[in-house]
Amino acid sequence: MIGNLEVVAGTLSTILFVASTLPMIMKAFRTRDLSSYSGGNLILSNTGNLLYGIYVVSLPAGPAWVLYAFNLSVSATMLTLWLCYRSAHRARACVTEVVAPVERAPALVDVA
Repeated sequence: MIGNLEVVAGTLSTILFVASTLPMIMKAFRTRDLSSYSGGNLILSNTGNLLYGIYVVSLPAGPAWVLYAFNLSVSATMLTLWLCYRSAHRARACVTEVVAPVERAPALVDVA
């Protein structure tokens, strides 16, 4: 009976964690705004997840493996998105600063 309780608790906690994390990932993909995330936190989270994997692989297959796999993929995805969108935002900002002050030359030929 106790063994079943542990598996049920592990399964429920995995489901709750996934349900609470999916909106964050969907918003990050949709808005591409990860400015509120700390790069240091994302790096530490990924490092911690990799180290935690040493422990998880010693456990029998079950909810802990599913939760670990999901958590690892979420933290890696968020770090990748943070790096990707941050770089894209900086590149776009640099282009805007350089190009925006330049006025377009008037057309010499009437296209109409």
